[in-house]
Amino acid sequence: MTDTFDALVIATFGRHLLVRDAAGRQIKARPFGRGLVIVCGDNVVCREDSRTGETHVLELRPRRNALFRSNLRGGAEPVVANLSQLLVVLAPMPVPDLFVLDRYLAAATSGGIAATLIANKSDLGISDALRAELETYRSAGYEWLACSTRSDEGIAEVLSVCAASVAALVGQSGVGKSSLIGRLVPQARIEIGELVREEEGRHTTTASRLFDLPDGGGLIDSPGVRDFAPAIGRLDSSHLGFIEVARLAPQCRFQDCRHMREPGCAVIAAVGAGTLAARRYESYRRLRRLFEELTAARGPQGRQPRR
Repeated sequence: MTDTFDALVIATFGRHLLVRDAAGRQIKARPFGRGLVIVCGDNVVCREDSRTGETHVLELRPRRNALFRSNLRGGAEPVVANLSQLLVVLAPMPVPDLFVLDRYLAAATSGGIAATLIANKSDLGISDALRAELETYRSAGYEWLACSTRSDEGIAEVLSVCAASVAALVGQSGVGKSSLIGRLVPQARIEIGELVREEEGRHTTTASRLFDLPDGGGLIDSPGVRDFAPAIGRLDSSHLGFIEVARLAPQCRFQDCRHMREPGCAVIAAVGAGTLAARRYESYRRLRRLFEELTAARGPQGRQPRR
């Protein structure tokens, strides 16, 4: 039997994977058995099958963290793993869906992943209204950077945020993540082109791809989405990953306050006083309703979300 070896997953194509071993070899692989759910950024144990020439992923090493989304049944699905930073990309066009952005931030916060907002396509101009929203995030505790692949504004700052770490780009479709990857990682277009050519005819879609940054660290490109819901079983039920709510929750009259209609709620009081942004609170309320719907759909096993 061939010896096993450790590897890093650097790309996923449905059930097909691209892994990199300690020597730097890039090898096509696939999970051995349907029970293994592998994503970009995972550390895995592999074995080469001498009979078929295939490389199988046998085991998933423990993850430091992961970004999880919720499926239609309320279960948790990993998106990317072992991140130092989540970069949530938005742009003046298409019009940002701030509620989707909030859900990415909630998932990152709940997973112990630092998050930064990247306002791409800044050459189109950042309106006063959007800038005010970005400053609201900064007040809450999330930094934001403006950048443009056309003017090069902010590119050095984005690279600095990613330095010596593994970051992932997420966001709506059309916000310019591919152009941003192409500017941050010069060889990205060549690598993507080679992978697409190799995978033609397989009827697979690239889920994520990790690129090495010129000055160290890595950047994972994740597909754009129309909607995103964090995995409810990974949210703290007292604040759902909203850091402003987490700060205020200990001041509520009731320990199990949902911050919806309860008397003596410090969160509702902060909205009334203008110290908690009304739009962020509405975003919390929408996620709370979804959280309760999916928890009910999961049945008894889903009624006690992980804290």
